Amino acid sequence: MLPNVTTLPPSSSSSSCPIACSIQVTRRRLLFPYNPNSGFTGGGRKLKVFCPLKASFWESIRSGFLKNNTTQVVEPPSNLPQEEDPLDQEIYLVEKTQSDGTTEQIMFSSGANVDVYELQALCDKVGWPRRPPSKVAAALKNSYMVATLHSIKKSPDADGNDQMELIGIARATSDHAFNATIWDVLVDPRYQGQGLGKALVEQLIRALLRRDIGNITLFADGQVVDFYRNLGFEPDPEGIKGMFWYPRY
Repeated sequence: MLPNVTTLPPSSSSSSCPIACSIQVTRRRLLFPYNPNSGFTGGGRKLKVFCPLKASFWESIRSGFLKNNTTQVVEPPSNLPQEEDPLDQEIYLVEKTQSDGTTEQIMFSSGANVDVYELQALCDKVGWPRRPPSKVAAALKNSYMVATLHSIKKSPDADGNDQMELIGIARATSDHAFNATIWDVLVDPRYQGQGLGKALVEQLIRALLRRDIGNITLFADGQVVDFYRNLGFEPDPEGIKGMFWYPRY
């Protein structure tokens, strides 16, 4: 069984950057409603998302995005053990029951540990090229946040021995104050087309906003630009372009 799992209620309209949510999944019970047309603005080929602001894009970046921002970056003493982040969340998104009585739940987490080889298997399923496991482990370790989707299957006669499988992931790097970039968004092909990819990205954005990260960017291949547009991302805000440097050898 999984402890400390909470169900997220629909977002309040009084939130400074609300994400209203609602999807329909046939023959499934949604524990977290969600809306693919919910409202963030921002973005680019390095796509950017941010709360609606009166200031210009660059003025917002220079000022830290949020008016009256009281964020303070305090480095903890290195000799103290790192405690679990109280902002990490586990949220049930979907629950369904199979004909044999097996119950499957899809759970989002913003703080789950990820096994490198389980992630490699997921990358294989979506056709991503393999990367050195040591580098993948370093990327996960050095990420500001790693968000996951897990399938949890409970059999009626399993006596609490749940089967848990990684079916989706997205991670974010950050300066821990103003900016974050989303990387490596992928969902198991067996679970695509159900709104889970949108829920994954949306929940990751929510988790970043809870930590007062207001400027969120990502890189999008041409074939998925519309996917991110539907989440409120906007390419090239105010004509700003992502710039890339590659070694020439």
